[in-house]
Amino acid sequence: MSLQPIHHTFGPHVSGRYARKADRLLLTPWTWKHTVETERLRSAIQEQFGGSVHLFASGREALLALLRSLQFEQGAEIIVQGFTCVALPNAIHAAGYTPVYVDIDKETLNMDTQALQGRISNRTRAIICQHTFGIPADTARLRHICTEKHIILIEDCAHILPDKAGPDAIARQGDYLLLSLNRDKALSGMTGGAIVDCKRSRENALCTEEKTALPLRRGHIARLLLYAPLYRKTRFVYGLCGLGKMLLFLSRKVGLLLPVLTAQEKEGTMSPQLHTMPEPCAALARMEWPNLQAINSHRRARTAQYLAAAAERGWKMPRGVQADLPLQKFPLYVEDADAIRTRLKQKGMYLDDGWTGAVVCPRSAHQETANYTAGSCPHAEYVARHILTLPTHPTTTEKQAKKLIQSLSSLLG
Repeated sequence: MSLQPIHHTFGPHVSGRYARKADRLLLTPWTWKHTVETERLRSAIQEQFGGSVHLFASGREALLALLRSLQFEQGAEIIVQGFTCVALPNAIHAAGYTPVYVDIDKETLNMDTQALQGRISNRTRAIICQHTFGIPADTARLRHICTEKHIILIEDCAHILPDKAGPDAIARQGDYLLLSLNRDKALSGMTGGAIVDCKRSRENALCTEEKTALPLRRGHIARLLLYAPLYRKTRFVYGLCGLGKMLLFLSRKVGLLLPVLTAQEKEGTMSPQLHTMPEPCAALARMEWPNLQAINSHRRARTAQYLAAAAERGWKMPRGVQADLPLQKFPLYVEDADAIRTRLKQKGMYLDDGWTGAVVCPRSAHQETANYTAGSCPHAEYVARHILTLPTHPTTTEKQAKKLIQSLSSLLG
């Protein structure tokens, strides 16, 4: 077994350069009160997408800010797809609205636009369109439906950010764009989120939400920054007599590492308090932003590598997967996904990314509290049972992907 794990979640964006930048930021806490990098990040996002840009401490807080700024009536319905993250229904509930789930197309992992028609009611106010793992949703069709029904379209671009090579369907049709800069997203600042108000229709209300947001505590910011150097160092010794595992266990035990989702969030609770984008996290995201083309090219290379292997071996996958897509993860369908992940884990390959085992991910999230009714999205439930995702992130090498393919070949045939 290699000392370095093949993984989804062990600092997927954390290269040596990234870790050194985080180290420098960690050692200069007096700069955290500035907003220079935050404003530069805002400008970079605005240059790419236009509109007005509003930054918050996370994608889920950015979504909450947007939903509150829209000032719908209490109980208004916000449509989301099955097979999504619990952060979305949590933000919807925190805003005083009701999430409504629509089943997905198994060939794209995105919202089934035919199923959508039967879920729209006179209380529907917005649809959140998710480009799952970077596979583009049918935004043209969604735009037509939203225009016809006078519904707001929010594009969730957490899993993919388009570059000069596309995909052209991304970030073109939404009234608002939602960006997440968490540790495993298309680009990472360790945390952070943005709303792009494409038509500037709620610019003043969003500015108010941003201005009244509170800064994160310094200890919280320090732990976010510590994640990068700690995971990078741990990766190199992870397979050495359990040393890496012990380091991460102890770091979590003493509170040095922050969870992606808290226990309260998994239970369906989100604080209504918004927070500003931390300046050092903005600095990390801004460092990555000019490299979007290179990061996406890397993801396209891994996507093409897995796609060729899957086609050659007859592995089952969504037909929406294309070689030119910069996928955040590469999806396969297998008969016993949990058993396959367990076997791969024994070989130092950690493929449990949280997007498995439940319609509202992760599987530890409380489905009923998230307003999901079992059986209402059968295709999403099938995907949750059978999906196995392969890493495409910037620190997954061609050699690691080849090793993973070889291991899968022995398990899947």
